[in-house]
Amino acid sequence: MLGIVVSRADRASQHIGEHLRTLADWTAEDDPTRPDADGGGAVYRTDGAELRTFDALHLYLDGVAEAFGDIDVLVFASRHSGETGPLLTAHHTGNFGPADHGGDPRDLARACPNAHAAVLDALAEHAPDGYEVGTECTHHGPSDVGAPSMFVEVGSAEPQWEDPDAARAVAQAILDLRGVDPDRPDHTAADDGGDGTVDRYRHLVGFGGGHYAPRFERIVRETDWAVGHVAADWGLDTLGAPSAAADLVARTFESSRASYAVVEGDRPALIETVEEQGYRVVGESWVRAVDGVPLPLVERLEDALVPVAAGLRFGDPARTADPDTPLQTVALPSELVERTEGIDGERARAAVADVALAFETRANGARLGDCAVLVSSGDSDRLIAGLVEILTSAYDSVERTDDAVVARKTAFDPAKAAELGVPEGPKFGKLADGEPVDVNGDTIDPAQVRSERVERFPL
Repeated sequence: MLGIVVSRADRASQHIGEHLRTLADWTAEDDPTRPDADGGGAVYRTDGAELRTFDALHLYLDGVAEAFGDIDVLVFASRHSGETGPLLTAHHTGNFGPADHGGDPRDLARACPNAHAAVLDALAEHAPDGYEVGTECTHHGPSDVGAPSMFVEVGSAEPQWEDPDAARAVAQAILDLRGVDPDRPDHTAADDGGDGTVDRYRHLVGFGGGHYAPRFERIVRETDWAVGHVAADWGLDTLGAPSAAADLVARTFESSRASYAVVEGDRPALIETVEEQGYRVVGESWVRAVDGVPLPLVERLEDALVPVAAGLRFGDPARTADPDTPLQTVALPSELVERTEGIDGERARAAVADVALAFETRANGARLGDCAVLVSSGDSDRLIAGLVEILTSAYDSVERTDDAVVARKTAFDPAKAAELGVPEGPKFGKLADGEPVDVNGDTIDPAQVRSERVERFPL
């Protein structure tokens, strides 16, 4: 169930609320158990959602989920204030430092990373022309909501707060959250002990950067990861020494159901504190590299070969494989790989990625490395076959033996041409292109200056 909070202290919130009530079929009921100012009075219910209105500004509505009962996600429909022009935005709540705008100091509300990712997509889908869509850091209350929650906002000034198209877009995006879970389990996360809980989530938290968080929005919009709390540079500055704020660092992960963090900027002390708390700091390149790969399999493959940061890349089978599948580490045939990369580097990489669970790379991921991980010995044959196919485009014949690939090609032989008195230069070029040439009154046919070249690539 989706809970929606509208505040009478926020005209933009009321405007969004008006459009919410026109975009779905609601039933209005009276709740006499609570004061009208605290979400009682008229309560609106529709399939998968309940809307209540409060007198106080959202920032100060601690414990507001109690008014709704059993809900999965709670959304505060709100205005956004700033100098950013027309903007639709969403963010989680709490304070990394003092509670200047609601909530408690150094306390964080329970985030809803999956719902946050979903609402960013919905805002982008419904945004009127001229409106940007973004995400913000965690920067104000409430910090004790009682359910996974976030703000969904229209901004950034009076013209936008009164814009019916913007209010309708935010309202529709909020309604699109009906049935959306607050959290995003890993691709193969299983029930833990049969009790219905999941122990692995596709969530990360963010540390560093500005108030607006383009890196983390990019991760949400372009990968299969969702982002929980984000502490901007100014929020981290209020922490002091990270080691002295280890409890808050840990709560950042706990309230986001996350085990991974992306850190912007040079913050070795923060990274050390994060790792001491048992969490892992990764880069955006790691997040992109593991896109679609179950996290337990990522860990096994990094252990089997090298970390992603050292050049590990994942093949297509990794995205559908059982995370517990047996692994076979094999050496890639270096000379064959080098030659096929020289013919068509993109095809050579694809031939490996089509078969391997993971493979090493070098030159910042541009070239194939030494080893790969396969599921079965038959996969090794398929991998070699893919590389052999590339060779056939550059040789007259290619044969695979038990221990090598043998490629043959008949080509222009400069030594034979020199023996027949052909001077180096344009005539060499013509013979190489298959054209006859005249030398001292004699015609030299290209067949006279061709030799078979045999190359052997060990397996």
